[in-house]
Amino acid sequence: MANNLIAELTQHLNSRHLYPTTQWLQSFTGTIRPNTPLPALKQTALFRLLAADITTALSQPANGLFPTDILKATNQSRPLVGPVVCQVLDIEDIGHSKWSQVEAIEARERGETTKGREVIRVVPGEDGNPIEEPPQSRGPFKLLLQDAKGLKVYAYDLNGIEGLNASMNMGTKLLLRNCDVRRGVIMLEPGFVQILGGKIEALDKMWKDGRKDRLIAAAKAEGNDGA
Repeated sequence: MANNLIAELTQHLNSRHLYPTTQWLQSFTGTIRPNTPLPALKQTALFRLLAADITTALSQPANGLFPTDILKATNQSRPLVGPVVCQVLDIEDIGHSKWSQVEAIEARERGETTKGREVIRVVPGEDGNPIEEPPQSRGPFKLLLQDAKGLKVYAYDLNGIEGLNASMNMGTKLLLRNCDVRRGVIMLEPGFVQILGGKIEALDKMWKDGRKDRLIAAAKAEGNDGA
């Protein structure tokens, strides 16, 4: 029965280009409740896998990884055929100054947002959620991506791909197909990037807790360089 269940889960996850390690599958099946319906188990397995660190949870085939020489800057342009599964370790809004991003964070901390030149106080609605959310920046963005082997590669989103923004969860899993790699940097284009979801809790908390301080430090460093 256990072998049949692992086979079913493996097929379900493989169909989404996710190839979990045997260790991860055995660990997962050891935590499930008896008599849980198979569809629910499949959804739970997918959810937990997307919340895991892919460097320990996945054993991807060669075409599901970044090429080992992807960082070779002498390659002016090369295709990344994929499908490659990777996770987001960092994202930087390069379309707005660092100080303006610090100000936006501080406005949210005060419970304020802006509409045009008008400052609006955002108060919780009856359900406890803010009535009005501040608009998300459309970038462009610089991301740091990591594949299942741990190889880290920078990528640019110059066209405002839906779901990619500075408020996204760190550890979000992306599926890349037919992307252009220019001098060791992946160019992300709408239609070639699928956001699978997920979040690595510890990474996400650390990243978000430290974002304001990182922006301030980087802004001051840029100011010193220009002095």
